[in-house]
Amino acid sequence: MKLSRGLPLISCVALSAATATNEPQPPESERAGYKIPTPYESAVQGRRLLALTTLGTLATVFPDDSPSSSPNKRSDGVSSQENRPPGMGGMPHGLMEYVADCEDEGNPTMLAINVETSFKNARAGSNISLAMQWAPPYPPNKRIKSYYPSFLDYFLGRSDGVASSKKEAVPYSAANLPRFSVLGYIANVEPEKKAEMSACFVKAHPDAKYWLPGNRIHESEFVRLVVQQVYWIGGFGDRAYIGWLPVNDWKNITRKEIEDIKLPGEKKGWDEWSIRDWVEL
Repeated sequence: MKLSRGLPLISCVALSAATATNEPQPPESERAGYKIPTPYESAVQGRRLLALTTLGTLATVFPDDSPSSSPNKRSDGVSSQENRPPGMGGMPHGLMEYVADCEDEGNPTMLAINVETSFKNARAGSNISLAMQWAPPYPPNKRIKSYYPSFLDYFLGRSDGVASSKKEAVPYSAANLPRFSVLGYIANVEPEKKAEMSACFVKAHPDAKYWLPGNRIHESEFVRLVVQQVYWIGGFGDRAYIGWLPVNDWKNITRKEIEDIKLPGEKKGWDEWSIRDWVEL
């Protein structure tokens, strides 16, 4: 809370100085002792997020289901081909998907089960996006709280406030953490890379060994989401970059750059309010 409560005072002092000298002032983040990451630094963070996160939400759009495009209907009006209600054409559809970072250009790898609705929509020509968010393995030592204890709370031993008597569903501020959405299209991974992709994907998702290509349960294949655009939210806007990232930056970041940084909560003892505990660039 020291950082947050200190900002208005810093702003007032800076405003007085600017009025007296008529000189332009640096951004408030720099006056507070840190700077907002650049788009390139944010892209490095995003690539690390992709490298460490194995679940995302894959969003597609249902194809047109007009009579001309879906001639085969059951008597109850449901498409016999897609087994979905009528009138769904053009509706967005998002589902959790297993993701792995198995290639060097930041194109997420997925194991497409051909009966999955998302991949049916993609094959029918749907636009596609994948949203991923950072979930730190360790909770912060110092939380952002909506309740501040009174003297009575301290006297009664409730130093964390009455609100903390209920267990939090998420022990950190998710709005204060990085996330992104990549937009592009699905492309098949080359057959000669099957063994490489299998080893990488099963390392991230051990249970996926049961539906690798060639299994007896589902027809499947490895695909990549070819990234064409990246939208990034690094956290709160006073200390993180929010906006579109240059896709060439995203694709050209090296593994060393990815390994040389840490996201918030990768280590124990981090403070949600402290920008210095966030990214080590």
